[in-house]
Amino acid sequence: MSTRVLEVPPHLHTFLAFDFGLKRTGVASGNRLLRSAEARGTVQAEGDARWAPIEKHIRTWQPDALVVGVPFHPDGASHDNTQRARRFARQLQGRFGLPVFEVDERYSTTEALQAGAKDADAAAACIILEQFLRSLP
Repeated sequence: MSTRVLEVPPHLHTFLAFDFGLKRTGVASGNRLLRSAEARGTVQAEGDARWAPIEKHIRTWQPDALVVGVPFHPDGASHDNTQRARRFARQLQGRFGLPVFEVDERYSTTEALQAGAKDADAAAACIILEQFLRSLP
């Protein structure tokens, strides 16, 4: 996985991250000060049914901003899920009015599975968020 340096305003401290999937979306929360994240479970809903549990996570954790993992092929090329994840990111921004940052999430689920995660989607969201947090100045 790689990420470019993001221009994230310094007043943004807490983040909620999503490992978007068509059937399941992993969720993690974290903060800039500790540069660490914690898995917060998986939203099992598909389509529009996912929004109510996502809204609940946002109300519970009250993040300053959101982070979405965007998948790419190993060579960096985009594919159908790349566009779906980006659409999900735009929908998050539109629905909740929070800044949304995209992170290259190649191999996050593989890394989570190799680490023995019981909930690979939530663990992948945690990996995505920690990668994002490490990229901040």
